[in-house]
Amino acid sequence: QVQLVESGGGLVQAGGSLRLSCAASGRTFSSYAMGWFRQAPGKEREFVAGIGASGRSTYYADFVKGRFTISRDNAKNTVYLQMNSLKPEDTAVYYCASATVAFATAQAIRYNNGGQGTQVTVSS
Repeated sequence: QVQLVESGGGLVQAGGSLRLSCAASGRTFSSYAMGWFRQAPGKEREFVAGIGASGRSTYYADFVKGRFTISRDNAKNTVYLQMNSLKPEDTAVYYCASATVAFATAQAIRYNNGGQGTQVTVSS
């Protein structure tokens, strides 16, 4: 079982940046892929980005390509999501999740439940 704690959310103006962090404990962090998901009010949870166990492979949803970057530090058991050029439609609760596989994937079924999430609000 892995425990995940997200942080770094907040209120930012459109065009601004935020960096989310997710600290993991309880399982061999470096053996599994990690991902970020988000859920806006009234909408389904959606995949944002994924990164393979080694950090060499990444996978992004089309709506964040070129704006968001996922990375990980296996020595710190932490995964990050750098979000640039934020838009009001990026407003959501962002969750990180650990995968059951080592390769980067966008398939939600390959992820365990995430942490408590961190709120990101982008004002126009």
